[in-house]
Order: sequence, then C-alpha cells, then structure tokens
Amino acid sequence: MRVVYDTNVLVSAALKPGSTPAVLVALALAERVRLCVSQSILAEYREVLYRPKFGFEAPSIDALLEDLTRTALLVHPAMRLNVAPDEADNRFLECALEAGAAFLVTGNLRHFPVATFEDIRILEPARFAHVLAERLRL
Repeated sequence: MRVVYDTNVLVSAALKPGSTPAVLVALALAERVRLCVSQSILAEYREVLYRPKFGFEAPSIDALLEDLTRTALLVHPAMRLNVAPDEADNRFLECALEAGAAFLVTGNLRHFPVATFEDIRILEPARFAHVLAERLRL
C-alpha cells in the first residue's frame, strides 16, 4: 500500500515516541506500508525537522532522514498542481498522484481542500491507523 506522509506526521512522530504518528513512521521504516516521497518532500522534511524550535538533535534527524530515504519510494512528479491553499502542500498531492498512492496522511486536513483527490484519500493519522489496522490485521 503506497502512502505519502505530510511533514507534520514526521514532526509529531519525533516529538511523541509511541504516538500514532510514531507508529505510522515505524511501519513505513519497516516497509509494512510503502512511503512515497519526492525530492521536494525530502527537502521539506529536512528543513522543518531542523527548525530550532523543535530542539531535535542533528544526528537523530540525519538518521531518520537516511532511513526514510533508504526505505521510501522516490518518485519524480511530472505534473505541477495548484489545488491546495498552501502552495507547498501541492508537492504532497503531486507525489501521491505520481506514485499512485492510496493515501495522503496529514495532521492538518484544513490544508487540503477535499477528502479525496484523484482517488487519493486524505486522512488524519488516527483515521489512517484505523484503516491500516483493518487492512494489515494489526
């Protein structure tokens, strides 16, 4: 199952070990779900995780990003979209569309204009975890 995680999922996972976002990231790293990323998404992950306000240590960020890069499917979106109110959020939709992802997971549903975009379901982490548990029989 292919999925795209919004940056806030990674931030929440790093801030709260054991939380639903942390479990979702762990499932991606264990390749139980196929996380899909693009170069622009990886750049945003890096930029946001390195913000001083979070206080994450550089070696921890580097290790997480290295693990994600190693396990994720890197896609190169061919189409630029202008659907989300926040321009940067369009990169996540572009990646999901190019990858044929079934889900885009975000903690900020209000940043995405619809619940489904081109057959991609846009869900909060808790809802995605519920759907995933049913599909993977966790």
